[in-house]
Amino acid sequence: MIGDRIRQARLAAGMTQDEVVQHLAKAGHPITKAALSKYEKRRSEPKQALLVLLARVLGVKPGYFLTEPKLTLVWLAFRKQAKLSKTRQEQIKACVEEVVENQAWLQRTLYPRQTPSFPKPQKVQSPADAEQASQKLRSTWRMGDAPIDSLVEMVEDKGGFVVEYPEPGVQFDGMSGRADGSPVIVVNPGTNVDRCRYNVAHELGHLLMTCPRVTEKEQEGLAHRFAAALLVPATIAKQELGENRRHLTMPELGVLKQKHGLSMQAWARRARDLEIISESAYTSLCIEFSSRGWRQHEPVSYQGHEKPKRLVQMALRALAEGIISPEDANRMCKECDIDPFSVVGKVEDSVSPTELLRLPRGQRTQILADAAAQAEKEYRTNPDLTDFNAFGEDDLHVESGSTEAG
Repeated sequence: MIGDRIRQARLAAGMTQDEVVQHLAKAGHPITKAALSKYEKRRSEPKQALLVLLARVLGVKPGYFLTEPKLTLVWLAFRKQAKLSKTRQEQIKACVEEVVENQAWLQRTLYPRQTPSFPKPQKVQSPADAEQASQKLRSTWRMGDAPIDSLVEMVEDKGGFVVEYPEPGVQFDGMSGRADGSPVIVVNPGTNVDRCRYNVAHELGHLLMTCPRVTEKEQEGLAHRFAAALLVPATIAKQELGENRRHLTMPELGVLKQKHGLSMQAWARRARDLEIISESAYTSLCIEFSSRGWRQHEPVSYQGHEKPKRLVQMALRALAEGIISPEDANRMCKECDIDPFSVVGKVEDSVSPTELLRLPRGQRTQILADAAAQAEKEYRTNPDLTDFNAFGEDDLHVESGSTEAG
């Protein structure tokens, strides 16, 4: 257990074994890379003093190494570019696992009776099967055929985990897996909003379809078909475009992108897949996209909202209810960015001494420690408390001839 947690913390911190060894040497505790490798492979256990230093180097609490992971995360699909190194892939997975572990704990604590609402994976071997699988998901979620406002928020509301992981250069589009049965989807926030929601839909395809006796390339094609069908069902595509067209115009595709959140190029492909336009008409559109320089950047943007919000909301709620401390909130959710002093002031106003004594020891200690830190900060920065020259020497003694009270 300890070795696994050391490796996870190191990868999440984006550090190599050599870099950890260098930091430990600077801290006055030199070890060899071979020794660190033995710790991570559980062939040897580090002493407590070393764990404390490792925690400092890797940016975690010492207790992190002694805590069993509360879930098992199994990865199913990873869409990436070939140049994304294996080390970088492992780092992404480790960072995401830590985020999901925190979110799963908050979800179990705040919503103990909530269970994920996703259909069972469906056997898929053809594009028609993929279309049917997407409609099964829409039916399960009672979505009808209406455009989806935010696919990310819908996945989160149904008990799934959506995690953002920024990767410079857009070297990966997304990845998916399951954490004790709950879907996990990782997206790259460096992409456009319409690309992000399409990637989420694509990963849902991997999660909700099983494709026996199908090649990896064919599986990707089926996931693409699932994604497009989920965002724009066949009935809606034919309603918007008509049953049979000889040509589609760019302005028309731009309007449809803004309405449904599916890219102009994906709309053209959708029309071809549903045989609304011919293969030659689709080829002409692809040539036009290339000649106009619109393959990477289309002229029309989709103004949607595809940002994970569940973790932030749960962390702030747990903080407000006194379940976690400001430090815990910031550790679990980097986007919270809580100022401990601003929170402590509110807690002190709302908790009486009697209520304070009834709190769990850890929470009580945290409140008192934060209050002490706030008092120290106030003392150091408030001149009214430190400027003793406000009183003259004579003010500290009773004047001659005066009568002392009492």
